[in-house]
Amino acid sequence: MDARGVQRIAGIDEVGRGCIAGPVVAAAVILSPGQNVEGLDDSKRLRPARRDELALRIRSESLAWAIGRAEVGEIDRLNILHGTMLAMCRAVEALPVRPDWVRVDGNRYPPLDCPGEAVVGGDASVAEIAAASILAKVFRDREMAVLDRLYPGYRFSVHKGYPTRLHTGLLGSLGASPCHRRSFAPVRNVLAAGGLG
Repeated sequence: MDARGVQRIAGIDEVGRGCIAGPVVAAAVILSPGQNVEGLDDSKRLRPARRDELALRIRSESLAWAIGRAEVGEIDRLNILHGTMLAMCRAVEALPVRPDWVRVDGNRYPPLDCPGEAVVGGDASVAEIAAASILAKVFRDREMAVLDRLYPGYRFSVHKGYPTRLHTGLLGSLGASPCHRRSFAPVRNVLAAGGLG
């Protein structure tokens, strides 16, 4: 319970907003009362093996957790901001326990029917958000490994869908795959030049 008497606090974070391929994935986590998962931090600061280890603990020891996602077609139709908000709402709706308060990483609060707040830099300062950051990152990285097997040649398991030099070079030579976001400029430009689609 915090100073306001709030008992069940859900943290939310997303992964994949800056990617040009694959879904945007959000996680919501309610830590168990009095729980202290040692080592929680912004997922980007953790090595993959440590993220996997922490994700296992978060899933087994938390009061509740859930994953929400917005697919490539939804992102292209709605735009990435609204796709991100949709993924966050889906994560909260999927929680088996309703939170009393929600803390979201960033400067925008999604259209949830629960009270809460946006916390800039929350993935490095709020335990619940850090836990969500780790779950979302582990889940999405595994998704990109699946897409790597489905669409060999794009090396999704290496760059995770972010517009790295490797990725944009492969996109230019291979054209766009079905899991590329057509509304994003690097993909749009390849399609305009006749690169599959």
